[in-house]
Amino acid sequence: MAKPAPPPAPPPGPFNAALAGLAAKLGEVPRAAEPPAPAPKPAGPPPPARAVVRMERAGRGGKTVTVVEKLGLTPRELERWLGELKRALGCGGVIERGALVLQGDTRARVGSWLEQRGVRRVTVA
Repeated sequence: MAKPAPPPAPPPGPFNAALAGLAAKLGEVPRAAEPPAPAPKPAGPPPPARAVVRMERAGRGGKTVTVVEKLGLTPRELERWLGELKRALGCGGVIERGALVLQGDTRARVGSWLEQRGVRRVTVA
């Protein structure tokens, strides 16, 4: 009588016998794409060093407004900041004599927005 053949050796690697053939078919697994580098901040003028935020009613027919003064920005920068503030707060506003005038009493929200923009000293009155 002939001796029975020994059982086949297990395949090398972490695969068990059921997945042995799959390892050869997989080949090289593609790597994930590299995340894009963060966009650099636009090189614009530095934020103002100071801002005064106050509420005002006088001469406005009893309507409350928030006034942001002492920014020291150019007229073009004031327009840009006003647009961004109006979008962020969801209110109307205008520029009067170099100050931003926003509808409603939004002093706390304007103060925190200005701090996020990099204004070093924000005085909320």
